[in-house]
Parts: sequence; structure tokens; C-alpha cells
Amino acid sequence: MKTTARIATIGGVAAAAGALLFAGPAAASPVHQPAHRPVQQPTHRPTPQPAGAVFVQTDNLSGNTIVAYAQARDGSLTQAGAYPTGGLGGQLAGSAVYHTASQGSLAYDSANHLLYAVNAGSNTITAFAVRGDHLTRLQTISSGGSFPVSITVHGSQLYVLNARGGGSIQGYLRLGGLLVKVPAWHRDLGFNPNPSPEFTSTPGQIAFTPDGSKLIVTTKGDGQSIEVFPVSLLGPSLRPVVTPDPGNVPFAIAFDQQDHLVIAEAGPSAVATFTINRNAALRLITRTTTGQAATCWVTSTGNKLFASNAGSASVSGYTDHDGALTALGNTATDPGTVDAAASPNGRFLYVQTGGNGIVDEYKIGSNGSLTPIGSVTVPGGAGGEGIAAG
Repeated sequence: MKTTARIATIGGVAAAAGALLFAGPAAASPVHQPAHRPVQQPTHRPTPQPAGAVFVQTDNLSGNTIVAYAQARDGSLTQAGAYPTGGLGGQLAGSAVYHTASQGSLAYDSANHLLYAVNAGSNTITAFAVRGDHLTRLQTISSGGSFPVSITVHGSQLYVLNARGGGSIQGYLRLGGLLVKVPAWHRDLGFNPNPSPEFTSTPGQIAFTPDGSKLIVTTKGDGQSIEVFPVSLLGPSLRPVVTPDPGNVPFAIAFDQQDHLVIAEAGPSAVATFTINRNAALRLITRTTTGQAATCWVTSTGNKLFASNAGSASVSGYTDHDGALTALGNTATDPGTVDAAASPNGRFLYVQTGGNGIVDEYKIGSNGSLTPIGSVTVPGGAGGEGIAAG
């Protein structure tokens, strides 16, 4: 794929915008409907021996909060605490079930037991120390831009993606448990500062490659491209290597077992895989449509990928073999399917749904099938985005 300057193509944006407004589910391939599972309040849950933790961000406009859940050995969740970030949630114009229209607004650094959250309405980010399912707030610091929507961490470096004001990225160095903003690690993205519709046009996610050598930024409808910043000790390159993705509205980022780049594309409602070349240009391996509406998020565990379809209230599963995808079918969720996180052992998937602020819980079978095992309602979590498992 030839790497060129940034281009603007609006065909896919209009299609994505229509799907994302959620006037009703679009015509789509069948969704496996699980048996009705009533929403279970945390106080009604049994309390088996904890095996891990799941953290969910509310992005509540009156006060952003991280709700912590203890994960039992059977995968079920029980609320363990709620921790204010010291900032406010924010909402992009036109968004409905996910206020930030992004992936990765909550990032867990498992190696250093730190959790990072964006406060889109306050232009700040918050750092927490993690001990099991307990959080201690360490710091709230400026995001270096307007409306932060996504965070990525590698080693002692952290970068945040700001969505408004034309978009920007800002880098930080972690010293002990605290972040220090590095002014030289700021890059303006140069997009339209007044895009319309805002929620489909602002940047979608920032993510380090697994080796930490590059930063990936998805531009959604405004840029219609995937931007790659090579990273050195001096910070990101002054300009990114831009791979156009016209009509596809590149939204969310994951990596497979072979470190191929995986992108959820909202335009065609597809999952695409790419090789990242030495020169930071991308080469398309495959693009597979989900047959669902508003495919905007994607997460990986082992050789499985799970894409969230906000307009269809479903998750599409795939096996990944060196970048080639095999569809596993679709599984129903509660309304407004957004971000998801897999448990570290790959046995459970937790799917955040923004319609009513519910997290749906699934057991992942050896063949990639999803079996519903329950759900929890996140207090103040309607419209929220950001989930992490540890």
C-alpha cells in the first residue's frame, strides 16, 4: 500500500455516522441470542474466592469514576469499590452510547500495577496505584491538549491522545509512580478543529506497538488514515508515516499474536489486519466485514479477536492465523456494545455496553465461542467507555 499525504474521503464517514446514531439495528447477519439473563446487582452476587479484577470507567459528566470489580474464578464480577478520578467525563457532539467515541480511555500497566484514566471533560488524566481490586489515586495531570480520549503505556513512557482542537498527542515519562509531562513529546495532528459530525470525525485511539518502537493513531472520519509515529529516546518522529484508509473510518486498535496490526473499521463494519513495514508503512493482509452495524472496537486474546458492534448490540468473534481471519459468529450483548477486555488467562471476556451502563460477562470456549455467565450494572456508567482486566 502506497504511503501518501493525508487525504479526506467522506463516503465511509456518512455510512458510519448513520450506523452510529443508533436509530435502530441495521440489517445484519444473524446474532446468536443467548438465553435471557437478568441484570444482577453486585449485592446479589455470591462471593467466591477472587481470581482477578476488572476496572470500568464511567465517563460520567458530573464526575468521572473508576468502578472496581472482583473477578471470581468462575468469571463472575462483584463490585469492590468506586474511585473518583478527580476529573469530569466529556461527551462529543452526536455521540449516544459512548461519549468519547474512542478505544483505550482506560489503560492498565500490569507490570507496574498502575491504572491510567482520561478525564475528557477536564482535559486531564489520572493515575492510580493498583492493589488487587483496590485503587489509590496518585495524580491528576493536564493531558496537554483538549478532550483526551485514549492512553497507551510502554515501559516508563505514556502517551495520551487528545481529540479536539485538531487533535494532538502528548508524551509523559514515569518517574516512580508519578508522570512528568515532556513538552518535546507533543505533536499536533492538524485535523479540522471543527469537524462534523464530531463523534465520527475525531481521532479514535493511540497505541504503542508491542515492542514500543512505534505509536499508532487512528483518525476515523477526518483523516481517513492510520498514522504511525516511529519513537526514539527523543520522542515520536516530527511527522507520522500516513497510510490512507479511504472510506473505512479506522477506529480501534489491537495486535494479534504475531504482532500484526488489527483495526476495527466503522465505515464497512469490518476488521482489517496489517503488516507494519520497517519504514512504518502498512500493508493490508485481509479485511473481513462483520455483517453487523457500527463495528468500532476490537480486542485480542491468544489467537482470538472480538469486535464490538455498537449498532447491532453484538460481538463478532474471529480466529487469527498469521493475520488471516476466520469468522466464529456473532453473540448478542446488551444495547450499545462498546469496549471489551479479556481476562489475562484468556478464559473470560467482559463487554462494556453504553446503552444502560452494563458490563456483560462471557466465558470464552476453546473454540472461541462466547457463553454468557451474567452481567453487572455500572453505577453512573451509561455512555461510558473504558474497561481493563487484570
